[in-house]
This record gives sequence, structure tokens and C-alpha cells, in this order.
Amino acid sequence: MIQMINVSKKYMKQSALKDISLTLPIGKIIGIVGENGCGKSTLLKLIAGLSLPTSGRVTVNGETANRRICKVVSYLSELDSLNYIFTVREALDFQASQFTDFNMAKAEEIMKFMQLEPHMKIKNLSKGNLGRLKIILTLAREVPYILMDEPLSGLDPMVRESIIKGMISYVDLESQTLIMTSHEITEIESILDCFIAIRDGSLLRMADVEELHESEGLGVTDWMKKTYV
Repeated sequence: MIQMINVSKKYMKQSALKDISLTLPIGKIIGIVGENGCGKSTLLKLIAGLSLPTSGRVTVNGETANRRICKVVSYLSELDSLNYIFTVREALDFQASQFTDFNMAKAEEIMKFMQLEPHMKIKNLSKGNLGRLKIILTLAREVPYILMDEPLSGLDPMVRESIIKGMISYVDLESQTLIMTSHEITEIESILDCFIAIRDGSLLRMADVEELHESEGLGVTDWMKKTYV
């Protein structure tokens, strides 16, 4: 279980997140939504233990979120951290050397789905194919929490729908939780169980997608259009 208790984050004097408290359910697909710069990526980094709160507490399975929790969290950054001298195969091998939970057979299966070849040089990959490789490296770890910051960034709009549907087929919701940020909310809405809406660093709402539809007759996209005017 992931919990945030009165969490705030400042960069110098700039507030990124303000007094956020929430508990994230297990075995769900959760979307973090909001306008650019509202704090979505910061929230994900705090959960991943890659950034520490200025105040408040973040826990993952009861343990304070810091870099040691990488054993239970697989994180896809919007930033590019790939080694460009590697081939795709060497990138998989390197990930396997860093994480004992890396499932090579699963990685190879996802690689085929993503239509990447093991001999491809990372330095020659398009932006879209770099995005596909990052998804492979993230999803192939057998950990309870998969965190993805803008996983569709750089992907061709023509293939995003098939990739997002393919992605969730490689997530075991009996034992894993998938949390992702996206400014392309229309493209991930159909797979979400619940969503967290952030505005200006504050928690605007956390809700179950089905309950939102039943109580207000709205999907997440329509609710956002109504709320963010």
C-alpha cells in the first residue's frame, strides 16, 4: 500500500506539492492527471523514492519512500537515461544485471510486441522506439508497483491506443499496481480504475472512474473539461 500523509514539496521557494494526503489502492491502474506543471511528475518521484518531501511522509508497504524502495518499485522517467552505446539486447542485459526481479522472458515477449529487434543500436532508435524500449525495461520487472511518467511521450499517435492496451496485458493486477501520469488523458482513460487530479500542486480529487460515471454521468476527460475551466 502507498500512503502520503500531509506531503508538501518545495524546490527552493517554489511549491510543487501542497499538503497532500492519500492512500492508493492495491491492484489498480491509477492515472495522475492535471495541467502541465501542476506537480504530477513530482508526485510520482516522491512515490518512487527519487525525491524526498519537504514535509510530511510517503510510505510504500509501510517503509519510508527513499532510494532503497527500488526493490519494490519500477520507475519509467519522462527523461532519457538510456546508454546510447548499447544495443536493445545489451540494454535488457544491463537491466537484468541491476535488478534480480527482471524477467528476461517477459522482456523478450514485450520486445516482440513493441516490434523492436535485439540488434538495434539505441543511438539509431527514433524517439518513439526509445519510448517503447523504456516501457519494456519498466514492465519486465516483477515488482508490486510500476510507475510511469508520461509513457506515451514520443509515441506516434497512430499506435498509442494499441500500445496502451498491450501494456496492461503485461501487468498482473493480482499482484501489481500501475500508476501513470499523462497529459493525453483521453488515450488512457479507458484503462483507468481510478484517477488523482492535481491542480497547482494541490490534490483536487481522487475518485474511482466507475463511481464518477455512475454518480455524475461523466468520464474523466469530461470531468476535467468541466472542472479545469
